[in-house]
Amino acid sequence: MIQGGRPLNGEIEISGMKNAALPIIFGCLLVKDRCVIENLPVIDDVEVALNILKDMGAVVEKINKNTVAIDATEVKGGSSSVNLVRKIRASYYLLGAEIGRYGKAYVGVPGGCDFGCRPIDQHIKGFEALGCTVRMDGRYVTASAPQGLKGANIFFDIVSVGATMNVMLASVCAPGVTVIENAAREPHIVDLANFLNTCGGQISGAGTDTIKIKGVDSLHGCTYAIIPDMIEAGTYMIAVAATGGKLKITNVIPKHLESISAKLCEMGVEVEEGDDFVTVSRCGRISKINLKTQPYPGFPTDMQPQMAALMCLADGISLLTEGVFDNRFRYTEELLRMGANIKVNGKTAMIEGKVALKPARVRAVDLRAGAAMVIAGLATPGKTEIENIYLIERGYDDLVGKLRLCGADIIKIKELED
Repeated sequence: MIQGGRPLNGEIEISGMKNAALPIIFGCLLVKDRCVIENLPVIDDVEVALNILKDMGAVVEKINKNTVAIDATEVKGGSSSVNLVRKIRASYYLLGAEIGRYGKAYVGVPGGCDFGCRPIDQHIKGFEALGCTVRMDGRYVTASAPQGLKGANIFFDIVSVGATMNVMLASVCAPGVTVIENAAREPHIVDLANFLNTCGGQISGAGTDTIKIKGVDSLHGCTYAIIPDMIEAGTYMIAVAATGGKLKITNVIPKHLESISAKLCEMGVEVEEGDDFVTVSRCGRISKINLKTQPYPGFPTDMQPQMAALMCLADGISLLTEGVFDNRFRYTEELLRMGANIKVNGKTAMIEGKVALKPARVRAVDLRAGAAMVIAGLATPGKTEIENIYLIERGYDDLVGKLRLCGADIIKIKELED
């Protein structure tokens, strides 16, 4: 529940990146040794990923709230719980990890947020190039390499973050050299490569569109810290742009935020960069913009709903085009409940700003859409209630606590059953 209309002021420290933490956790399956992973965000998706490995026989030791030790030496391949796997999309990294370690995989079809068709055809293309036969029966994905894995040249038809990471996991210990072309370039791909290299892998080119992987015989344990979460940081940047005030957002890599910072500056928001922080402030009006989401280094699709909430407050009509996923505008129905004026046509939303939003009871339809509802509620005077917040907690570490420290009137409530 949010009593909105208050500016945000103060400082927020950003947690580790969800989209890097999950593939690295599953990447520990490749290591018959103890890996210590630091700067993990305290979110539901991380908890599910750790439970999947524990259920498969890994020894998982929580050292503190942001650090765990994972020893996957005794893990049994193909034994993951289908019920746990269905809770998160990132469980598909089990495929690459199991293939990389055992030369075969047996994993339930992954779950996660539903915003359109999200096929894994590029993942399968990569696995097949490495020597695997892959079958899907609607409930499980089965892969095997009867002749063994071998390095290969792989050209993805589209830029895919998940497929790039999965092929890295599958090939890091495969004999020969694997070259991934048209690879995704996101910071979390670089983080996975750095983790695997710290364990003894030989991966070069991560962060460019061509990645080369020289297969190694085995990996060893390490201690590794997850990079800061650029999407969490961007969400708070947009929140202060929507409410007014001034926030110092710490423990960030400003370069990762450049596309977000550029669009906020275009809207009239002030963004100041430091070595490991950004300061965001807004005291004037917000200008309309046109924006299209694209693979990194373009504007991230995971920031699209949050930006839509801000566009509702801007002067004039903004155009927001989704360039990555289909059907990612379902959340606009919730903004319409608050009085927004949004027209969606295919992959483009036309958003008329300066329409006075009114508080309402809304729901999170997915993780980032839930964050957009929080932003809209913070910017709207009166009481806004958001349902389905478990979706928000999949990816934001202590969102309520961090916002309260900056002056937001926001509480987590539990509705008692009759």
